[in-house]
Amino acid sequence: MSHAYYQYNKEQLLKEPRLPLICMPDNATVFQAMAKEMFEEIEANNQAGKKTVFICPVGPVGQYPYFVDMVNERNLSLKDTWFINMDEYLDDDKKWIPVDHPLSFHGFMERTVYTKIKPELIMPEEQRVFPDPENVGYIPELIEKLGGVDIAFGGIGINGHVAFNEADPSLSPEEFLAQKTRVLTITPETRTANAIGDFGGALEDMPHYCVTIGIYEIAHARKIRLGVFRNWHRAVVRRTAYGEPSTDFPVSLLQNHPDITLTLTDYVAALTDRKSTRLNSSHLEQS
Repeated sequence: MSHAYYQYNKEQLLKEPRLPLICMPDNATVFQAMAKEMFEEIEANNQAGKKTVFICPVGPVGQYPYFVDMVNERNLSLKDTWFINMDEYLDDDKKWIPVDHPLSFHGFMERTVYTKIKPELIMPEEQRVFPDPENVGYIPELIEKLGGVDIAFGGIGINGHVAFNEADPSLSPEEFLAQKTRVLTITPETRTANAIGDFGGALEDMPHYCVTIGIYEIAHARKIRLGVFRNWHRAVVRRTAYGEPSTDFPVSLLQNHPDITLTLTDYVAALTDRKSTRLNSSHLEQS
């Protein structure tokens, strides 16, 4: 069975999607806009005396250098800000992989964000949160205690996962959306795609397990901001925008969220490669 939407050109793609699409010229524009939204949300909440709670990805990541620069240049306090990272890889004992592992999301955030922000501006360590395989109930409880998530940022996997909420056609949409933070096995599709994008194709050394924030926590954020940048995202964005909601493609279950946007580049909106806009494929460098 073929699906016509996979052949949609840019005009057709943007015509009548099931969720709002924002098309920008290139990655830099997308990442600058994402950083600006992060900055402005925190700034507005600081001025109102409110906390800011973000769900943050490691992929896309190109927004972080822009965000760090804005925070430092404009002396934005992050003291009342919580960054709840989406997920982390686990070893075969279902423990966090070491911080110095090249795939470690902890390591990435430490090197690229937390140590780059002025010490007087950075949030306390207890406000830099990762899902813990030994205490999966902590994040749902924390989010409830904090009054909810302001914005969930993220990307989309090749099988439609958001965070590591892998496709599971055995579940109904209601059952799938009820899933909270948990440990799970990474699907072969995701391991393969991530090995190619993140690890030079070293499939045999890719972790088999992860801990992920649940689709429940993401779906209940006040805003959801997703971005796609890779060549295979051309198919992903078309199914996300025009496919039927399905637990076989989890992001489709977010189509009716009251404040969701999916940002893509002209490269992804196009159906043919343009050598001048080919992207570095590294997940940990940009997407």
